[in-house]
Amino acid sequence: MRALIEAVFPRRLGRSFRWLVTSSWTSNIGDGIALAAGPLLVASQTDSPFLVALAAMLQSLPWLLFGLWAGALADRLDRRRMVMIANGLRVAVIVALCVFIVTDVVNVVLVLAVILALGVAEVFADSASQTLLPMVTPKEDLAVGQARLMAGFVTANQLAGPPIGAFLFAAGMAWPFAVQAVTATLAIVLISRISVPQAAVRKTSTHIRQDITEGLRWVWHTPAVRTLMLTILTFNVAYAAPMGVLVLYATEHLGMSTLQFGMLTTATAVGGLLSTAFFDKLQKRVPFATLMRVVLTCEVIWHLALALNTTVWGAFVAMFGFGVYAFVWGSISNAVRQRATPLDLQGRVGSLNMVSVYGGILLGNAIGGFIAEQWGLTAPFWFGFAGAGITLILIWKSLGSIAHADSGE
Repeated sequence: MRALIEAVFPRRLGRSFRWLVTSSWTSNIGDGIALAAGPLLVASQTDSPFLVALAAMLQSLPWLLFGLWAGALADRLDRRRMVMIANGLRVAVIVALCVFIVTDVVNVVLVLAVILALGVAEVFADSASQTLLPMVTPKEDLAVGQARLMAGFVTANQLAGPPIGAFLFAAGMAWPFAVQAVTATLAIVLISRISVPQAAVRKTSTHIRQDITEGLRWVWHTPAVRTLMLTILTFNVAYAAPMGVLVLYATEHLGMSTLQFGMLTTATAVGGLLSTAFFDKLQKRVPFATLMRVVLTCEVIWHLALALNTTVWGAFVAMFGFGVYAFVWGSISNAVRQRATPLDLQGRVGSLNMVSVYGGILLGNAIGGFIAEQWGLTAPFWFGFAGAGITLILIWKSLGSIAHADSGE
């Protein structure tokens, strides 16, 4: 048991790292439960496709509206306290939702309002929490730290949480959200145990708009980080175009059952879980630039494979492979960005990264829906293949400087 703990939480990374990862894992369990229970709650209140789609959009929209502001605040304030306060507000909103459900006053308008409020609180919580790892972890171990956080996300949020959420929702509509409130509260307690440098709180008299501008200017004048952000944006557009119509691709084009479609997420999570077993050795033996090139090449091939695929088992193999390389990309790209970013800019640069992610997803979903409507359900995969392929060709040489931005920029 001691050897397992040492493998998962290396002693050299310290106690604060262990509290941070444990808090993240605990929070991800609750978020994974809500990942299934949330859409089920919306569907129980309305059969309108527009309102169901609106609920999904409200989870991403807050990042575009408040992401840059939240990142600037994370660079001004006590980051640990900001995480605790934002998550405390999340708990209050979730508890209010439980009360609405138990007292039978819940309706679709209240549910949408709760989703929006949770999304806003999550923006501020995540903007601050993503800055904590570089504060408690040496630069050379950031990839290991990111891998541990990603492992919790894959296991708790993607693999274990959704089926638990569906089971609890079947037992009673309020139960999954009550459990989410408990896990979020426990995560706050765990995050309070972290020790962070007091110097991280930046004293400034500038307006927050100036702080945002400073963060944007730094990214623009740091070529490696700028290219990484643009890569994330374009690859997310290419990725989200087919993912927005994946349910139709699976059920209509491939003839999958509802259960089989649900298991596609499980296949992705299993692939990601497999990556956790060999990631530490892989990132020590293979240069980051090589890994990034291989992973992005796999993304291009993934689009092509699903565009040509006509079988159910082919889709499962593709989604499993996606989970394997997506885990590696998430761990490395976040570590590279954090290694290259000064500590006092981590909030602003990290939030800009998330704005790129969610902006790309929203734009990709819109493009994918239009393309599928005009040219069929495989057309968005061909769009993703072309877009990702062209982007990869353009940035191929730059990936070397991106991978070592901290040493040369």
